[in-house]
Amino acid sequence: MTRFQTAFAANRPALVCFITAGDGDTAANLDALVEGGADVIELGMPFTDPMADGPAIQAANLRSLGAGTKTADVLRMATDFRERHPTIPLVLMGYANPMVRRGPEWFADAAASAGVDGVICVDLAPEEDIDLGPALRAKGISPIRLATPTTDAARLPTVLDGSSGFLYYVSVAGITGKQEAALESIEENVARIRQSTDLPIVVGFGVRRPDQAEAIARVADGVVVGSAFVDLIGEHGNHAPQFLKELTTSLANAVHGARK
Repeated sequence: MTRFQTAFAANRPALVCFITAGDGDTAANLDALVEGGADVIELGMPFTDPMADGPAIQAANLRSLGAGTKTADVLRMATDFRERHPTIPLVLMGYANPMVRRGPEWFADAAASAGVDGVICVDLAPEEDIDLGPALRAKGISPIRLATPTTDAARLPTVLDGSSGFLYYVSVAGITGKQEAALESIEENVARIRQSTDLPIVVGFGVRRPDQAEAIARVADGVVVGSAFVDLIGEHGNHAPQFLKELTTSLANAVHGARK
């Protein structure tokens, strides 16, 4: 089984946690998420124009880039994470420019060598899969696609074609962090998408609190939390790990117990 299959085969919803690479003490922050109960880690690749992200993650990108973080540093962080945590799925999430500027084969090879399980390229449409997807799949890395409330029945097959690992359902039409989708809308759309795929469906954007995460976990296979963690790093800097672990524990308890 792949690490994704193991993470989503625990007969319980999974908690997926996002932070930005190079923002604060990344190694300590990642360890805190795992210690708190994260099932899957998304590591953001800092970029100068993170158009899908709200103020919190935009600020994290600026802090990371201001500290001099490069793609090579992100890959080193991923490599080190894999050595410390051999069983936790690791996803690189970011934008196309850093991933393809040296060629998709270079990036796929480097990501595979670092132990990366999946890649979310936010601004690469499914119709542009040729630019990165084949190279990732050739190295056993899952291209993870995004579906949104506006992904209708006509477009959904295109989104799913070539996707693996899990499907990321973006619960709001907008940027990360601020908006919160109605649970009824999430439940309806997850049920609709589930009719077309066997991939686990995880829900993200606007999820910050354990009560939100628990409600979503009752209808989805996983829940993504990002901006709440990034805010803690922005507030506490190198002292963030203890706060990240506390939040992760409360979220993990809520998500894992949602269907009991």
